[in-house]
Amino acid sequence: MREQLRVAAYAVCVRDGRMLLARWVARDGGRRWTLPGGGMDHGEDPYDTVVREAEEETGYTVEPLALLGVDSNRLIRPRRFGGTDFQGLRLVYEARVTGGELRHETGGSTDMAAWHPLDEVPALERVGLVDVGLALWRERPAAGRVTGVPEHPADT
Repeated sequence: MREQLRVAAYAVCVRDGRMLLARWVARDGGRRWTLPGGGMDHGEDPYDTVVREAEEETGYTVEPLALLGVDSNRLIRPRRFGGTDFQGLRLVYEARVTGGELRHETGGSTDMAAWHPLDEVPALERVGLVDVGLALWRERPAAGRVTGVPEHPADT
């Protein structure tokens, strides 16, 4: 079985009771809301990753304010999918929008960006990382880790 590690950085942007999310397009065509962010390029600092990815997916320039925490997920993909033991290591930052204009990404892993009222986020079709990000933002645990947030196995 092949091992794969993906390190990524994401932004929790909350403004006026609304959360900025990007709509992720899965390989099977399914669409679910996620935090703006994505995979680090080799040699890239995670701070720079979250700034770059947020701009690519939302059109906004963001300033990371604090590292909220680190989330790790693991998914064993059966042999019919190549036999991969996948681990995602996700650095989650609180960030604020400092410029730019809301727009949708073209040709990337997301197809839309939008602000959602915080009280409506639980009803959205979303990846588990959204719940993790919200819990980290609300609880600000000293260890940078939340427990009790259900995992969504298809999160990547």
